[in-house]
Amino acid sequence: MTVRRHPIVTEDMQTIHASRQNWQQFAGKSVLITGASGFLASYLVDFFCWLNEEAGQEPLTVYALGRDKNKLDSKFAHLRGRPDLGHIIRDVCEPLTSPQHIDFIVHAASPASPKQYLQDPVGTAKANTLGTLNLLELARSTGARLLFMSSGTVYGQGTGTAAISETDFGPQDPLDPRACYAEGKRMAEALCAAYARQYGVHTSIARISHTYGPGVALDDGRVFADFVADVQAGRDIKLSSDGMDCRPFCYVADATSAFLTLMLQGESGAAYNVGMDQEMTILDLAMLLARLAPRKGTQVLLPENASSLPPAARSSGHFDISKIGKLGWRPTTTPEAGFQRTLSYFLGARSNFAYPPSQR
Repeated sequence: MTVRRHPIVTEDMQTIHASRQNWQQFAGKSVLITGASGFLASYLVDFFCWLNEEAGQEPLTVYALGRDKNKLDSKFAHLRGRPDLGHIIRDVCEPLTSPQHIDFIVHAASPASPKQYLQDPVGTAKANTLGTLNLLELARSTGARLLFMSSGTVYGQGTGTAAISETDFGPQDPLDPRACYAEGKRMAEALCAAYARQYGVHTSIARISHTYGPGVALDDGRVFADFVADVQAGRDIKLSSDGMDCRPFCYVADATSAFLTLMLQGESGAAYNVGMDQEMTILDLAMLLARLAPRKGTQVLLPENASSLPPAARSSGHFDISKIGKLGWRPTTTPEAGFQRTLSYFLGARSNFAYPPSQR
């Protein structure tokens, strides 16, 4: 079967495959991926379909679950009619049963940007708590291994360390408007650990940092998406602060490789940091994208009033990734290479290919 993917995405699939996992462990298996039309989940769906095309092994079956049929149909239009991909239109907050055997479950159904989860705090909390509970029950009944897509927000504020390990936690105000996301992720992690201890359900947790790449929604309100949207539109890059806040940015192909590593090798009931082990300032990111922009003379515009806090005082901390590193994973894409690939995707003749931006 010939599938037309954007060349950047195809190269990413090849890079992920080169990570030397034992891909035979997926042969003939089945995987259920929730929130499948989302940015990270859709890359997993596409990779599994690519693996079926290229690996020369017994194909695995992918079940892409989402609430919106139109979004699923649009996201995977290039995969329409495949016998190895099924769409399930359902809300994870409803009890789930499967007429088919399921070997792997990836729970990625949740708003991921503040713009999204502040608009629907109840839905965000439910997807991460009730949705996780329903999927854990499904894993319990089928014997499936479950990977939960968590977030670095579980670490709270002010951990007191620059390199955040899986045991570093700071305070989190449960009444903060953003707590619907952070506390939802924390509760979901607790449920994963509880089901692993009490029922022997194999659960692994990916704590994900700021991830970008082809297919990310450019209107989701996160700073890297705003900057890429500016470049795509031919605008100067306008900052709303002095840009001295620091963030660790991880390219989607590296993150996808990490998720696959955890699906196959993750310890049950354990959490792993997935991200870059270095930070860059928002200003440096803006300057990088201005240099990469095809429009000569793209400027970075700063506000008149800037904070006097030094960068170190406004760092969210980067991840200590030594734990997942013991499983053989490390990110390999530099910010310059990753954002160049991202811009090439969004600035290319996207209409000639079938991988539209995420709507989540």
